[in-house]
Amino acid sequence: MQWSHTTWDELPEKIVNASEAAILPIGATEQHGPHMACGMDYVLADILCRAVAEKTNVPMLPTMPYGCSIGHSQRWPGTLAVSPITLINLMKDLGDWAYHSGIRRLFIVNTHVTNAAPLRCALEMLRAEHDDMMVAVFNSAHISPRVKQFHHADGDDWHANDAETSLMLATAPDMVRLHKLKIADDPDRTDGMVFSHPVNRTSLNGVTGKPSIATAEKGAEWFDWMVEDLSALIVQGMQEKPPLARSYFDKFSH
Repeated sequence: MQWSHTTWDELPEKIVNASEAAILPIGATEQHGPHMACGMDYVLADILCRAVAEKTNVPMLPTMPYGCSIGHSQRWPGTLAVSPITLINLMKDLGDWAYHSGIRRLFIVNTHVTNAAPLRCALEMLRAEHDDMMVAVFNSAHISPRVKQFHHADGDDWHANDAETSLMLATAPDMVRLHKLKIADDPDRTDGMVFSHPVNRTSLNGVTGKPSIATAEKGAEWFDWMVEDLSALIVQGMQEKPPLARSYFDKFSH
């Protein structure tokens, strides 16, 4: 179900069989503390969406490895960020081209927290331009209550924490430097803050949370939850229709 491994004459049948749906994963390339490789977000997006695509038979577009990571500052090397406006326009362009290939249900799966606002803007633009296209943005840490709970267990302003480290230990262990786990912990300092501060002002090493308590066993169970819960949302979306059959461009009349 990989879009990039499919020929143009194979795509129409796959798209029709998937209720004209496609999955578009997006992550980021950014510092993830001293113990984890910089590609963690997009590696998770890719692995998660591959599993969901196979489970649901919905085509998966190539994974976006760059995101809006400008809040990580230039304090630590490794971050390769795009601006919010660039990300909005890029996702709008990709959505337009997916539409012209026959996609009418686009599921954007995001594994990097601060991609959320630009992705919402792209959603607004796509649904306004394409009257018969439905777009959903799923932020992976919030796809269900149980998934949200384990992501936020060691801090609301989490990053490279127990959850992310455990997920990588289970699915891509080469991303984690085990000998650095014990020195990587850094607490959430944002409780009660009015402003949203960049990471250079909230973390000593780019981490927020407790990667030292991460295990592959927890990560395997949590990853299974994510696949199960995201698949359920996508299957539900494959059947969904708008509550009212009224064009975006209809004028009101009595």
